[in-house]
Amino acid sequence: MTGRSAVPEVIWARPKRAGRGPRAAYSRADIAAAAVRIADADGLDAVSMRHVATELGCGTMSLYNYVPRKEDLYELMVDAISGEHEPWEPTGDWRADMLRVAHQTRALMHRHPWLPRLMSPVYGFSPNALRYLEHCLVCLDPLDASYGTKMELIAMLNGVVTTYVGNELATAERTRSLPWSEEQEQAMRIAYLGSRIATGAYPRMAAAFTQDAGPIDLEAVFERALGRVLDAFEPKG
Repeated sequence: MTGRSAVPEVIWARPKRAGRGPRAAYSRADIAAAAVRIADADGLDAVSMRHVATELGCGTMSLYNYVPRKEDLYELMVDAISGEHEPWEPTGDWRADMLRVAHQTRALMHRHPWLPRLMSPVYGFSPNALRYLEHCLVCLDPLDASYGTKMELIAMLNGVVTTYVGNELATAERTRSLPWSEEQEQAMRIAYLGSRIATGAYPRMAAAFTQDAGPIDLEAVFERALGRVLDAFEPKG
């Protein structure tokens, strides 16, 4: 395929356009923006080299001169969204700053619901991702820990956010597909669960529901999850 290498390579180390000919008609930012528009409108599965080429108004084969593989297209997309992280002057409170990072990441994933599917360490060292990581490390300057430990903290926090948002998006998608309301389904499931616990076969579950019958505050759960990750990295003194 045009421009495609037979050996492993990083898209960022490649020339921005393979082959000879007239001046490049598109930038990587143009291509990434087109792919992001498609994914935002129709989901990640709608993103293809052909679809992106149509969006740009070029031939599919000519697009391979810029992006040799679909995986590289995904990497361009992740980098483009990483650029939406807005850095700020760190406050000196590393916990508060990392909580702000986590909330910003959560909001970003809700703007681009396909993003959790592409979250991977493989895409973690693109230009915008490196700027994001550098900003996180600046926020963590007050934390007395090695850089390896700080990178682990960033990865764990991102993991919690990605998992939580993935569950939020999956729940919302399922709810949209139901022929009844979310409230109706919850009432039905709670009634069923109550009937099972009433059999006496699940005494610990019965005790748990006696202590806290709900409803669950999902925002508070999210905050506790973030806090517990950060607690694990508090210096012991």
